[in-house]
Amino acid sequence: MSQTNEEFNDRWGIILASLGMAIGAGNLWRFPRLAGQYGGSFILLWIVFLVIWSIPLLLAEFSIGKKFKKGVIGSFGSITGKKFAWMGFFITICTLGIAFYYSVVTAWSIEYLFISFSNLIDGLSGNHLGDKLSSNPQFLIEQWDRLSNENLYTVIIYIIVILIGVFVISRGVNKGLEKANKILIPTLFVLLVIVAIAALSMEGGIRGLDYMFSVRWENFQKPIIWIEALSQSAWSTGAGWGLMITISSYTRKNEDVTLNTFVGAFGNNTASILAGMAILPAVFAMSATDGEAISFLQSGSQSLTFIIVPELFSTVPGGQVMTVVFFLALTLAAFSSFLPMLELLKTNLLAFNLRHKTMVIILMFVFIIFGFPSAYSLDYFSNQDWVWGLGLIVSGIFIAFATAYYGVDKFKRELIDNDSDLVVSSALFKIFIYINIALGLVLIYWWMSQGYSEYPWLDASNRWNWYDVYSNASITTQWGLVIIIGIFVNNYLYKKYCKTK
Repeated sequence: MSQTNEEFNDRWGIILASLGMAIGAGNLWRFPRLAGQYGGSFILLWIVFLVIWSIPLLLAEFSIGKKFKKGVIGSFGSITGKKFAWMGFFITICTLGIAFYYSVVTAWSIEYLFISFSNLIDGLSGNHLGDKLSSNPQFLIEQWDRLSNENLYTVIIYIIVILIGVFVISRGVNKGLEKANKILIPTLFVLLVIVAIAALSMEGGIRGLDYMFSVRWENFQKPIIWIEALSQSAWSTGAGWGLMITISSYTRKNEDVTLNTFVGAFGNNTASILAGMAILPAVFAMSATDGEAISFLQSGSQSLTFIIVPELFSTVPGGQVMTVVFFLALTLAAFSSFLPMLELLKTNLLAFNLRHKTMVIILMFVFIIFGFPSAYSLDYFSNQDWVWGLGLIVSGIFIAFATAYYGVDKFKRELIDNDSDLVVSSALFKIFIYINIALGLVLIYWWMSQGYSEYPWLDASNRWNWYDVYSNASITTQWGLVIIIGIFVNNYLYKKYCKTK
């Protein structure tokens, strides 16, 4: 049973949807920070993992969605059979877990876009942000603390983001997702180019570019750089999210799997490079030493973009205008990635033959309710980022497993090469699929063995520490609950999503 008869109008529709899914806040925030921390060493590994991890998984996801056109659960169950429909359920919940807090990132982006406009207007009247920072160096940090914790204004903006997103998605693929991406993605690239040119034009900006692409071989001895590079590639391209399965379910029958995947993957990496070229030169141009520049790039996590960028651009002529441009780009990137996450839930709801109005209400209700804790509490946000960000690696393992279970050679021949003018090596694809299963397991083991919480498993009272933000107990509790529920309802999922009528 195909869940939809809708299709993208042309190849650009699917390519822009793929780019919209992939290019998000991770490109404009996480990539510049990591590129600044490790330079060319990180970028080299990041490109290697694009080839080894992300592209093979994206090829598999695109092929599965295009073949079965049943959303994540239905398509996954169709290719693996009745026993493993629960894996598709895990992938769906994992991506929704990210989507619930990712909508908050979009809200933050909009808030800071408004703040940038306000600072620009204030600057025209002589009340510059730089003056505020001179009198109160903690101004931007205090502003971030107010907006990210228990702030009613943030919650309201977050709800508005969901309402706008649901409205766009409810219009269908052609009038909603495709039409929005034809505006969002080209505009985003133009804005990134503008910011990058402005940053490189600053005195000393070229130092940042040199640093960004300089390979320091001693960095390869640090295990963390390998993990950061792989996780950034997975996060940035959307490999393992199941979103490509969702998007490709709307493609035409003869759509070129390989070409679309490569364009989306390398287009995403291009956006990351542009973002790095925008941020790193600006950091180095306004820092007295390289060490000071690096400290800027390593000075925050969720707050880095929202604190450092306004501070950087407040010190240069025209900087307040560039701040507006940057946060407009960030808003477009975050929103374009949020739309496919809504589409993922919508596609899975199609199996229930709901009325359009009912589906819209469910979409709004689910996202508002389950995303609210992240909008209200930064600790909850951080926990969900911790749990489901690592959960993407599990999802990637499941997708690689599904490909291997079907038969890698058969999968490549029937689902990828059949409609692809561009044909990649079957031997390499097979090797990478099997490597990724082992690589994912090793990565998860290594990550959890580090013990990022003071009490990774049991708290000081010897009780299961499931409520701690960064504990392993929190990760395994949430993963375990989803897997147990998935296995318990596995037969129902298979009948509902995979059986033809």
